[in-house]
Amino acid sequence: MTRTARRTGRPMQVAALGVTALLALSACSSSDDSSSTNAGSSASASESDQLSGTVTVFAAASLKESFTTLGKEFEKAHPGTKVTFSFGGSDSLAASITGGAPADVFASASPKTMAIVTDAGDASGTPATFVRNQLEIATLPGNPDKIASLKDLTKSSLKVVLCDKTVPCGAAAQKALDASKLKLTPVSYEQDVKAALTKVELKEADAAVVYKTDVHAAGDKVEGVEFPESADAINDYPIVRLKDAQNTAAAKAFIALVQSVEGQKVLTEAGFLQP
Repeated sequence: MTRTARRTGRPMQVAALGVTALLALSACSSSDDSSSTNAGSSASASESDQLSGTVTVFAAASLKESFTTLGKEFEKAHPGTKVTFSFGGSDSLAASITGGAPADVFASASPKTMAIVTDAGDASGTPATFVRNQLEIATLPGNPDKIASLKDLTKSSLKVVLCDKTVPCGAAAQKALDASKLKLTPVSYEQDVKAALTKVELKEADAAVVYKTDVHAAGDKVEGVEFPESADAINDYPIVRLKDAQNTAAAKAFIALVQSVEGQKVLTEAGFLQP
């Protein structure tokens, strides 16, 4: 009886030790996995915080106010970064990019001007439309000339300014005029939408065909007049990271901000339309 009990008890002790060892290993393994997961999460968070340096953005003139706001938000969210902008006519910006001007991101006011960059092979990936914009007539405060339609701009007594036809706002204005079968001879063609708007703000022109967003940004310096033909000339705004970007990570992050809910809120509050 005693010898049998001893022989039976010994294997049981070994088995118990084995189970204890397995539990210990399992606990270590679980701890290691948890540490590994936490380390991975920390690495991911750390990576997002490692953005630094300057990101250079070439953007259509009509984006000036919105993008300047987003640039400040970007720098605040990513200490150690700086966003520099070059605003202007999309065609001029596209020509600069294909000519070798250093930039990380290009935001154009039309697919046609974006195509200048993509056709030259200077874009990285496919451009994405992030907003749209619609035309509006900007008049002097109080609209003293009682301008109520696109047709009213054809009056010979009015000094009207348009964007150059090579610029998206100018191409859109011409499209609206063609759709209405109207002919308009402006006193000048301006290189970008801000230059056209400035002519009215300085009272050097009675009216200009610009974007709604620019009328919005001008505040009480001008008065806006909507016209139905503008619905036939809405511009899509595409954005893309450039192939020779010097700060790829920051470029991707800035584009992500523009496309985010927060970015879209800033843009729509400025008068842009959802893509």
